[in-house]
Amino acid sequence: MGNVYGYIRVSSKDQNEDRQVITMHKMQVPVENIYIDKQSGKDFNRPQYRRLLRRVKADDLIYIKSIDRLGRNYTEILNQWKIITKDKHANLYIMDTPILDTRNKGTLLKIFISDLVLTLLSYIAENERTNIHQRQAEGIAAAKARGIHFGRRPNPLPENFYEVYQQWKRKRISVSEAANQCGMPQTTFFEKARAYKKSPLSNET
Repeated sequence: MGNVYGYIRVSSKDQNEDRQVITMHKMQVPVENIYIDKQSGKDFNRPQYRRLLRRVKADDLIYIKSIDRLGRNYTEILNQWKIITKDKHANLYIMDTPILDTRNKGTLLKIFISDLVLTLLSYIAENERTNIHQRQAEGIAAAKARGIHFGRRPNPLPENFYEVYQQWKRKRISVSEAANQCGMPQTTFFEKARAYKKSPLSNET
C-alpha cells in the first residue's frame, strides 16, 4: 500500500466541504493529503485535482465521495478513471459506491461487475446534469411566460419623465434638453421613450 489521499470538490465557493473532510478523517486520510476544489465543474478548472494527479504514484489510494466528482460528463469520468487506475497504476475508492474499489480486484466476474457499475453510474451522473439544466431552462421559460423577469430590476423613471416626454414629442425641446432634465444620457432617454410609447400607459398607436 502506498500513500492515501482524499479529493473533495464542491460546486461553488458558497458550499461547505466540512462533512466530506470529516469523512476523509474517518478514512484516516492525512490532512496534508486532502485536496479540495471549491469551484464549479462547468469548465472543470480544478487546480487541486491537477496537483493531486501530479503527486499520485503507483499503489497509492485516492478516496472520493461520489463518481461525479471525477468529471462533468460520462466521457470525462471514464477518462479520469483510466488515468488514475491504468496510467498511474493507483487505486480509487468511491465512498458512496463501495463496489468501485480497485483494491479488490477479485475474480473476472467481480471486475466485470465493477466496470459495468462504473459505466452505468457515469452515464447516470451525466444524464442527471443534463436533466437539471433542462429543468432549469424550462423553469425559466415558464416564469418568463408568466411575466416574471430575471436579472437586475431596471431603474424607475424620474417623476418628470412623462411631462418631459410630452414636450419632446411635441418638439418643444430637443432630445439633449429632455435627457438633461431627466438626468440621463440621450441614448437612455431614447430607450425609455421607445419603451414608454409601446407600454399600456401610453395612448399612442
